[in-house]
Amino acid sequence: MADTSTNLTGNAHGTAARIVFIGAGPGEADLITVRGARMLAQAKVVLFDALADPGLRDLAPSAEWVDVGKRGFSGKEGSDFNGQTRINQLLVAQARSVGERHGTQAIVARLKGGDPSLFGRLEEELHALREVGIDSEVVPGVTSALAAAAATQRPLTRRGSGRSVSFTTAMTRTGDLQCGMGPGQRADTEVFYMAGRQLAPLSKGLLDAGWAADTEVSVVSRAGWPDMRHTVHTVGTLDEASAIHAGRPTLVIVGAGATDIPDHPLTHIALCGEGSPPGEA
Repeated sequence: MADTSTNLTGNAHGTAARIVFIGAGPGEADLITVRGARMLAQAKVVLFDALADPGLRDLAPSAEWVDVGKRGFSGKEGSDFNGQTRINQLLVAQARSVGERHGTQAIVARLKGGDPSLFGRLEEELHALREVGIDSEVVPGVTSALAAAAATQRPLTRRGSGRSVSFTTAMTRTGDLQCGMGPGQRADTEVFYMAGRQLAPLSKGLLDAGWAADTEVSVVSRAGWPDMRHTVHTVGTLDEASAIHAGRPTLVIVGAGATDIPDHPLTHIALCGEGSPPGEA
């Protein structure tokens, strides 16, 4: 098994604790991985995101829990109390403080919703640690796109029709729709994160990128939670989902992975140059 820890520059501070980035999963506490739960239980301090289930506190009841969750669109005045610069500074400060009190083998957990490596600003936080030589490890988690696919029983990949999947954030730091979607679709199934406030512009962007107006779209909010909502639309009618999913973390799935599974399983896929199987027109 590959070692996911890193010590690229050495512990330049000498006494700093190790930072462990942990994917909390997409919703309820029991969606965290076994390794994530084990590492969380060892933490002296936990810096946690807004979307992390409060039930995860039961896994580390003696740790100090520090809220660094971002709320609203980063970049807009008053919407982002925990700016990324502040989070980076807290990671370094907590690693040093915990290391001085408990030794270099102690753990500071950075608990991120979903998977740390997918739209989690992980690169910036790793860079902040490497700049000062603080050791770190990344524990993967289940991302919300997979939770949405599981809960709706609409697999993101499909035999014969869904061979590729793309993940895109619908938002920039200013709260505008992510530009540069086209021309042309990026994959058989496209998944857009953080799309709830941008469904009308997203619909237009998908049409401009070449998706047909009647292409099926699956919209899921609060994937992985008991109050999850799921609605089905088309690219042309996507804005109808705005009121239903308002104020909720929302995923938009377009293309092959948005469709319901067929009544009968696919038994044959024609190869390139091969005609239809016997008995099929």
